[in-house]
Amino acid sequence: MTFSNENLTFEQLPQAVSLLINEVKELKTLLQVNNKDVEQPDRWFNLQELREYLPDRPARQTVYGWIGQRAIPYHKKGKKLQFLKSEIDSWLKTDKRKTAAELHAEALAYVNSKKGGLR
Repeated sequence: MTFSNENLTFEQLPQAVSLLINEVKELKTLLQVNNKDVEQPDRWFNLQELREYLPDRPARQTVYGWIGQRAIPYHKKGKKLQFLKSEIDSWLKTDKRKTAAELHAEALAYVNSKKGGLR
């Protein structure tokens, strides 16, 4: 059912609103599907943007400590520190701590790989 602005009567208003709601839902669904397909471009962070992006919002000195230890990926252009979002995301994902079970299994594998194994 289609409505034109000139021919819409008061009695048709509920149907027109319902039609609009359904069309908006369809548009939202299409936009969500299309947004998932589009890759976000990589971007550069300065120190302040990095601090705001990181989940724990570290202090400036903490980030400088990581840089000094070369614990965080960074780029330096002149005196300017820059951080690439994709590298920071990878760094965040690889910083996972092992569970006690994983550490135990790793220790057993190490001991068993040595000459004589577990005694």
